[in-house]
Amino acid sequence: MYFASAAVAGLLFGFGLIVSGMSNPANVLGFLDLAGQWNPSLALVMGGALLVGMAAFPLARKRHASLLGAPMRLPTANDIDRRLVLGSLAFGAGWGLAGYCPGPALVSLATGGAKPWLFFLAMLAGMGLFEILERVRRAALKAG
Repeated sequence: MYFASAAVAGLLFGFGLIVSGMSNPANVLGFLDLAGQWNPSLALVMGGALLVGMAAFPLARKRHASLLGAPMRLPTANDIDRRLVLGSLAFGAGWGLAGYCPGPALVSLATGGAKPWLFFLAMLAGMGLFEILERVRRAALKAG
């Protein structure tokens, strides 16, 4: 039941990305082009997501388990530190250069085009690099 509901939620999310236009890099880049031909349509998508999040997260914090009984694993960090800022900048730069972020990139893999696959491979490489650097950082903290 858990796997089936996760699959349905993932399919629904992917369908929402397609319907909203977030899986189309031209729409995303048009939204980010404030000095050119700005496309404000994704602002409505983001606004809707913020409204849902503003309602859902306070409710989720009151629960100890998900609707299917899995433990709730909500973020606990509140600090804005160097790692958060640098990660946000890297994410934003990748989004602005390619027009993809991870969710829409995965949905776009089904189109068979080369660009989403290149982004996906670059994303995997970046995640791998992060893991390597994180292990080095942890080892240095532990040693010193």
